This record gives sequence, C-alpha cells and structure tokens, in this order.
Amino acid sequence: MNLHTSDSLPALAGRHALVTGANRGIGAAIARSLSAAGAHVSLLVRDPARAEAVAASLAGPYTVVVADVTDREALTGACAAAAKALGPVDILVNNAGTAESAPFLKSDAALFDRMIAMHLMAPVYASQEVLPGMIERGFGHIVNVASVAGLMGAPYVTAYTAAKHAMIGFTRSLALEVGPRGVAVNAVCPAYTDTDLVTGAVERIVQRTGRSASDALHSILSDAGQTRIVTSEEVADAVLALCAAPIGAPVGQAIVIDGRAVDGSAPEIGA
Repeated sequence: MNLHTSDSLPALAGRHALVTGANRGIGAAIARSLSAAGAHVSLLVRDPARAEAVAASLAGPYTVVVADVTDREALTGACAAAAKALGPVDILVNNAGTAESAPFLKSDAALFDRMIAMHLMAPVYASQEVLPGMIERGFGHIVNVASVAGLMGAPYVTAYTAAKHAMIGFTRSLALEVGPRGVAVNAVCPAYTDTDLVTGAVERIVQRTGRSASDALHSILSDAGQTRIVTSEEVADAVLALCAAPIGAPVGQAIVIDGRAVDGSAPEIGA
C-alpha cells in the first residue's frame, strides 16, 4: 500500500496530525509520511532530545510536545500544547508502545498493568482529548497502531497480546460510535517490524543461546510465519492511506501488514 503521491495531498494539506511515540521506528516513519503529504505534525514524545532528528526530517510545520502517554495529566497538557501550536487535532495516531515478554506464570499484575496502561488506556486518554473537537467539526481520523498479536495468540507475551486485543476491540467499538459523526477510527496491525523492539528480542536470544543475530531473527520470523521483516515505511504507508481516505470509507478496520502480497507471497529475508 503506497500512497506517497500527489493524490494524498488535498486530503491532508494543512491538517494537524498528532503522532505519539514519534521519536523513532514506526512513529517516526508515520510522522515523516504525513508531513510529506502536507500535514502539520505534532511529535508527542517522552524525550524531546530524541525527537530532534525526526523533526529535522519533516517536510512542513511541526511541533514537539512532551508526555508519558500513560500519565493522563501529562497527556492532557501535551495535547493542549499541540493544539495551541498547530490548531485543533484532525488526525491522531496512537503509536507509542512497548513490549515485555515473560512466561505466563511469571507475569505478575504489574506487568499486565503496564501493558494495559500503554496499549489500551493511553489511546483511550488521547482519543478522549481530541474527539470532542473532531465531533464538533465533523471530521477526524484516529489510527491505533496495534499488532498482529492483537488478532492471534503468541507464547510468552500474554500481557502484551491481551492488551493489543483490547486495543482492537476499543478501535472497533469506538468506530461504530463516532463514525456516523464524521470521525473514522481504524487500526493497523504490523507483524515483526524493523524496530528497536525486534532488535532487542534478537539480542536477548543471542545472549541466551549464543546463536548469531541472523539465526535469531530467522527463528523469530519463522515462528510467526513471516518470510521477511516488515519495514516501518510499509506501516506508515498504511496509516497514510487510512488518513487520506474520505470520511465515510470503511471504519473499525484492523489492517494486517505482514509483508505479504495479495497472493500470499513474499520475498525471502534479505532478498
């Protein structure tokens, strides 16, 4: 899905897009893609220093706002600062996230609380901040960056998987509620992507087993049924397509991005 064309510009030109977790990986790619399509972008991050390189790569107006997305008060302040700088938020991309793995019997309540706070309650809080204005104007897009883990099970990530399932349920229910009022709510569900989270998983396997990084990555992808890793830009393309779609297009979607073509084929790793 690639909509980096002039066809996207009329829909997004001058629109204010707020992207959480925008300082690296998928969030940075989404911010760059939306900016290239004409949107004015707010980078919502925890560490503003890490957002400098992303900000410098944007094609148009931007602002950087700071908050831990799991802190409701801080998030409220950051959303207000973004609106003051660039106007009302038209597009919200709930991308901030983290993953923790542990056997289920070693997954305590605190681990579940952290995953639910990050992947469900943070999008809930952010959506509640921007939705009143979107509904008033009769226009808005909310895109939640979920995961294929939100559509299927996986061992050793029970808390993360449960939280991503919750995010998709939230997406589908909210879409039905606010879609008739001009706000489109959808989710994208990437498979393993070229992010720090995957790099960290590979490093842990290498440390535990002594295998090479290449073998560790092959093992992770094979267990997930992937033949190659997804790029952050592919995820950004899907987000851009959703945000450029006219209001009235399908909502409540959970778009899978696993690197496969329509016929199910995909190039081998490294191809």
